[in-house]
Amino acid sequence: MKKKLLQKIAVMMLVLGVAGSGAIYSSAAGKGTPKESAKSVTLTLWDQSVGETDPTAKILPEVVKAWNKAHPNIQVQRTGTVGEQYKTKIKTALAANEAPDIFYGMGGGSFMQPYIEGGNILALDPYIAKATIAKMRPGMLKACQVKGTLYTLPCYTHIASLYVNTELFQKAGAKIPTNFTEFLTAVKKLRAKNITPAVIGEKDRWPGMYWFDIIAMRQAGNAACIAAFKNPEKFNSPAFVEAANKLQELAKAGAFNTSMFSMSYDEMLGAFNAGNAAMMVQANWVNAGIDAATSKTKGKVKAVIFPAFSDGDGKSSEFFGGGQDGYYVSKSTKSPKEAAEFLDYLSEQLGTKGYLAGAGLPCWKTVGLNTSGLSDLDKTDAKMLETATSFITWWDNILPAEAAETHKNLIAELLASKITPKDFCQQMSQVKATALTF
Repeated sequence: MKKKLLQKIAVMMLVLGVAGSGAIYSSAAGKGTPKESAKSVTLTLWDQSVGETDPTAKILPEVVKAWNKAHPNIQVQRTGTVGEQYKTKIKTALAANEAPDIFYGMGGGSFMQPYIEGGNILALDPYIAKATIAKMRPGMLKACQVKGTLYTLPCYTHIASLYVNTELFQKAGAKIPTNFTEFLTAVKKLRAKNITPAVIGEKDRWPGMYWFDIIAMRQAGNAACIAAFKNPEKFNSPAFVEAANKLQELAKAGAFNTSMFSMSYDEMLGAFNAGNAAMMVQANWVNAGIDAATSKTKGKVKAVIFPAFSDGDGKSSEFFGGGQDGYYVSKSTKSPKEAAEFLDYLSEQLGTKGYLAGAGLPCWKTVGLNTSGLSDLDKTDAKMLETATSFITWWDNILPAEAAETHKNLIAELLASKITPKDFCQQMSQVKATALTF
């Protein structure tokens, strides 16, 4: 009896010892082998999706909430910051090695490259399963890699279009332009009816950049633009001078709102959605705001491919956009496995739910998704995307950071007629070349 009692005590001690160590037995393994219980982890997430007109701003909190509910041991704390302020905030944090665990990467490209090369970003290859890669649409993986190493996962992609308020065009008796001459004619007719032809929120500078960049792509062609990114001396050439001239000609003809230099991006969207301008060049992330129940433009706006020029080398099948939004994991995170696991979940959830909400075109396979609720604008963008033969993403994500700032500042001066088209191109020819490969 004494022997049996000692055996029972030994078994009890073993059980208590196992429980105290934090180990459990996993029946899922089928062999009763010990498995460490999940440790409690708190992850920090930074993003810039806070605008009222940004569909992601509504989806992101829901995604984080769903994750936190399903993963009590891996909790995510999110902080959102408005766009331009976010850029400064994340740059400062990365430079000080105080970045959050996961953060939005501003479309990748030149913005993220210095931090990837500087060792600030976690390589994801050891953490992302092949099953995840298989869910992506063809061609999406390459844009997530740098020299063959995976650093992000895609959420969605975007293309820029010319947005036209058909009601205002009809009121002015204007035709939706298919070339530059028709563009100028439409501007004159709209102005004659006291209608602002096009709206720009140039206080934030990048909305004006969209106008020049798409005009340059139509004038010089995508191949010439890529060549100039690699060798900026090529910006000082007749095609780019003419592109700058066309933008300045539009400005002098009264194409844009007189308040453009004091108007922000969000105010620009508000003005267009209120029916206060007939045109806007933007990416398809504005679709949800245009089609919102509170928008006065709901059902009145068409998205069209920016017109080709009869004297230009660009084609209507050459698209402005195509870059992928993505989130990154800081190399300094104390929980790389958990951060990568959340990034995997976040990217696919935003990519699919965001597509259905009009936040962007999908980077993930959409088989099984109910797309019947997509707006006409979203369906139009998807059809336009299928006609594309080449893409150039946002130029401030291609040019090095300092060159991108110079580019935007020069465009603002061009719009204000403070410099000539030749001056613009001469100064652009002196910026640093991109380090990105095409």
